Amino acid sequence: MRSIFYIFVLLISFFNISIGFGEKMETQEAIFAMGCFWCGAAAFEDHDTHKKLPGIIDVKSGYTGGTSTNPTYESHAGHLEAVKIVFDPAVISYEKLLDVFWHNIDPFDDQGQFCDKGFPYKAAIFFRNEDQEEKAKRSIQEVEKKLGKNVVTSIIPASVFYNAEEYHQEYHLKNPVRYKFYRWNCGRDKRLNIVWRA
Repeated sequence: MRSIFYIFVLLISFFNISIGFGEKMETQEAIFAMGCFWCGAAAFEDHDTHKKLPGIIDVKSGYTGGTSTNPTYESHAGHLEAVKIVFDPAVISYEKLLDVFWHNIDPFDDQGQFCDKGFPYKAAIFFRNEDQEEKAKRSIQEVEKKLGKNVVTSIIPASVFYNAEEYHQEYHLKNPVRYKFYRWNCGRDKRLNIVWRA
């Protein structure tokens, strides 16, 4: 009798495990150009623990928005430096990602971002669907209302996203001293404090 009970328990356990394996997390993607993609990637983590914000599964630095194929760091004319975020919308909303995006760019600079000037460093939101487009447009209205100025950041349909070279991925963790010096020298935080001090 006891052996039958154990077999029953094992079957129930196996059945539950099988159900767990069959469950799939519904993920979405968000793409943002924020100037230097090193800083863009770093924006979506907790700066004390260096762990991704809850609900963010992956962050990739790369190039998007252009027409050339297989761009590289040395040759990505026509593309913007950007970050692609894979996230679980049940844990973190697209609106929250937009809030992180806005607070890590200068929405009034149409020449680039901070010390990095030129087309590849312009800020932009690349939307994947109508829902993201509507939320992005609404967020611009909220930023303009909060800061009292017209936002020049573009909202663009998403196109092919090309991952940057491996040494660019999580650059701020792989090369923390160089990253911090670059960020300080670029005046990023100083300008962000001026823009968002309200």
